[in-house]
Amino acid sequence: QTLVKGQATRTGVTAISPHGGNLFQSKVPAGVHPANAFGKAAGFLQVSELGNIETPIVLTNTLCVGTVVQAVVDWTLRQPGNETVQSVNAVVGETNDGFLNDIRTCAVRPLDVFLAIEEAEAGPVAEGSVGAGTGTEAFGFKGGIGTSSRVLPEDLGGYTIGALVQSNFGGILTIDGLRVGEALGQYSYREVVESSGGSCMIVLATDAPLSPRNLERMASRAVMGLARTGSFMSNGSGDFVIAFSTANQLPDDELYTTRNEELLYNEFTSPLFLATVESVEEAVLNSIVTATTVTGRDGNTRRAIPIERLVELIGAKEGTTVSYTH
Repeated sequence: QTLVKGQATRTGVTAISPHGGNLFQSKVPAGVHPANAFGKAAGFLQVSELGNIETPIVLTNTLCVGTVVQAVVDWTLRQPGNETVQSVNAVVGETNDGFLNDIRTCAVRPLDVFLAIEEAEAGPVAEGSVGAGTGTEAFGFKGGIGTSSRVLPEDLGGYTIGALVQSNFGGILTIDGLRVGEALGQYSYREVVESSGGSCMIVLATDAPLSPRNLERMASRAVMGLARTGSFMSNGSGDFVIAFSTANQLPDDELYTTRNEELLYNEFTSPLFLATVESVEEAVLNSIVTATTVTGRDGNTRRAIPIERLVELIGAKEGTTVSYTH
């Protein structure tokens, strides 16, 4: 749900549902990694403790976390089959979009959360200046929502890793080793005093049958992909990762005291770790190259990265001429 209203509201909500059924009744295994916990992530402690997710994962802005948590709880309680549920662990992440968005108005409403969850669907994901990425910025350019994925070869399991990021942080944008940020004149501490804070929410999804412990290990590798893009996770950057698997769903059923699971051995997790690093790196870059220029609060503007110039720089690095069609 993208909220663009008047001259100052530039924010929104992005919802990720691990599967299309009742998540509370069929939870998914999960792990979390707070790389730099300068943020207001909700529900992460219980995921770390119990190793599962029971609600959609919802991203928004910093000051709307409380509203979104309550909305996710309300939505979950209303689902058929949850009539006797008395405890819900809503999973909510955020980044601060206060430069472009009048964040103090707390523009996100429960209906926005309900619509984001209800309208979530499989297939290509909208990227750039949309949803929770409407008012974000990254490396001095317009940031936003970005996604990417990798599929392992069959002899490595054939599993899929998907990454979704909400980019909103500083550093020196780096693409394939090329310090693009310096070449384009946008990077942290370029001036005597320049903000380099921000945050990045990272959501990882896989169909590999991983235990919560190995999902946490996978989540910890995500920040390596972040580093590849030029992030150094500054003091004020809230960088959180949450990873889940669609395999081995956990029924909310008290009739059974034990359950059988098929889990991947530790020795076979390395290809998934590499896929994680690559997916996160590419998702961050996609969040930037798909973003559009946005003007918001007090006339503040964050411009989209100049694609034509970017293509020229990369072509020069490779010693080739690269054409670009918008």
